[in-house]
Amino acid sequence: MSTDPLAERYGRSARGADPSGRRPLTTGARVAIGAALAAGVLVAAWFAWSDAQRNPVEYQEIGFSIESAEQVTVTFDVMMPPGGAAVCTVKALAPNYAEVGSLDVRVAPSDTGSQRLTAEVRTTSEATTGVVDNCRPADTP
Repeated sequence: MSTDPLAERYGRSARGADPSGRRPLTTGARVAIGAALAAGVLVAAWFAWSDAQRNPVEYQEIGFSIESAEQVTVTFDVMMPPGGAAVCTVKALAPNYAEVGSLDVRVAPSDTGSQRLTAEVRTTSEATTGVVDNCRPADTP
């Protein structure tokens, strides 16, 4: 007769199991889970790196100014390889983040690779902010 009343009632030993009744993971299972997590991190890093290689244009917003109910001015820096051209989309947003104005700004090639630009965005109603939505390499003819 067993000294464990639960084993007598349910027909199994409590040794080797946690209170939920599950057995701990084996070493092989732990290695497989670790390998799967490492592979996932590597895939995410590769996608981030390849995206950066496809779009060599970076930007940094410097500031904005509400000129009137019909215009917002946005100042920003564009960094790209020397000699490259780009197009940046600048948007004016209302308090509820609705787009009330948009402008594509063409960035001419530069020897230094960095330029400061100011864009004047016309709006359909009063905006509360101006932002750079994105910058991308310009299509070559």
